Amino acid sequence: MASPMTVTEKILAAHARKSHVLPGENVWVDVDVLMTHDVCGPGTIGIFKEEFGKDAKVWDKDRVVIIPDHYIFTADTKCHRNIQILRDFVKEQGLKYYYDPDFVTGGGMPNPYKDPTKTSYKGVCHKALPEEGHVRPGEILLGTDSHTCTAGAFGQFATGVGNTDAAFVLGTGKTWLKVPPSMKFAFHGQIPPYLTAKDLILAVIGEISVSGATYKSMYFTGEGVGSLSLEDRMTLTNMAIEAGGKNGVCDVDEKTLAYVRARSNRPNWNVYKDDPGSKYVFSHEWDLSTMEPLVAKPHSPDNKDTAHNCRSVKVDRAYIGSCTGGKITDMIFAASILKGNTVKVPTFVVPGSTEVHADMKRLNIAGEPKGPGEKSIEQVLLDAGCNLGPSGCSACLGGPVDTFGRLNTPITCISTTNRNFPGRMGHKEAGVYLASPLTVAASALTGHITDPREFVSEPIATGTAGVV
Repeated sequence: MASPMTVTEKILAAHARKSHVLPGENVWVDVDVLMTHDVCGPGTIGIFKEEFGKDAKVWDKDRVVIIPDHYIFTADTKCHRNIQILRDFVKEQGLKYYYDPDFVTGGGMPNPYKDPTKTSYKGVCHKALPEEGHVRPGEILLGTDSHTCTAGAFGQFATGVGNTDAAFVLGTGKTWLKVPPSMKFAFHGQIPPYLTAKDLILAVIGEISVSGATYKSMYFTGEGVGSLSLEDRMTLTNMAIEAGGKNGVCDVDEKTLAYVRARSNRPNWNVYKDDPGSKYVFSHEWDLSTMEPLVAKPHSPDNKDTAHNCRSVKVDRAYIGSCTGGKITDMIFAASILKGNTVKVPTFVVPGSTEVHADMKRLNIAGEPKGPGEKSIEQVLLDAGCNLGPSGCSACLGGPVDTFGRLNTPITCISTTNRNFPGRMGHKEAGVYLASPLTVAASALTGHITDPREFVSEPIATGTAGVV
């Protein structure tokens, strides 16, 4: 009798057309979706043409998704060239799913979209993929970006690959994967109002280190994960790579299914659950009622401490955005603290996608359509003195010197982003503290790292935001 399998093992077995796989086994798998963007897309395209021929066609033009997002709002001519390479390839191949930054039309700094609902540009690929219906339970999603693991929140196997592997998938629709052993992280209880998934994943990484999950599947489970919004689960799986994980994955529940049913561009998918008795190489449990708001101090995501312990650290800047911290619920968390107050330090806010930006204009801070006389989430943030930029990766990856919010001097920043290695957000001597949107917003008001429990005691309503 075959031994029990984990969620990840079941997905890989199905895509390898096998009844059973074991950790460490190498398997050929069929890929459901391949994503690339403006940073790695040109390199992937170059290798594809070199290896398959200049007139080669991709294996399935409806399963290749191209989402420019990293270096969009810059005057850098190399960045503009990369976008043109993508445009040319999309036209040549007849690709259906390309989300063009249509406002990038020539030299100089492009003028951002005037209306986030009237552009084909979508913003950060990891947020746009589920929004545009490319993410489903039980599938395999590969992307030329390490944070592709974000999509594991939807119960699928999602991981980042290099340009060469992506080029091979472009031509064949297949790849060679080693089945990763699985680790289990269980959270018990209900999420308190002063915590978000960012605190949970910083606790995990602080426990096992940035190399503790190297080439392993990170399975997040328990009623605590079930109490998270679907968007907050994306924060958990997004930062699996910060522990070295091959992928992160969450259980599929009605929250997942409702979202995917409303969005998916394909009608069918399979939901997998881990078998009783599945083997995990490591497991750890947390009681959410005993957890405190956390930060990761410079210069590593595993340099964990409590926000309270870091209260003497003065900050020069606050940053709210990225695939980890730029979702609509993240914006509501921040706005709930900033409402009626004024930030003490420069605070940069970057929506994770144009849909998020549109929702920031459309919704009130309770996550519902704003009524007459009500302020939008965007207006609350602007009234608090925040600098609001167009959606995209912006300063999370540093980027060219003219990137919005980039740390161009050796300052201290508290940020909702996912990495704080030297130079990650710009200047190599800048110090970045990673934290939840609640902690970042609280710190923006005081000018020093601040435990959000000073501002939050009751649950924060998010309404229908990010639900479907």
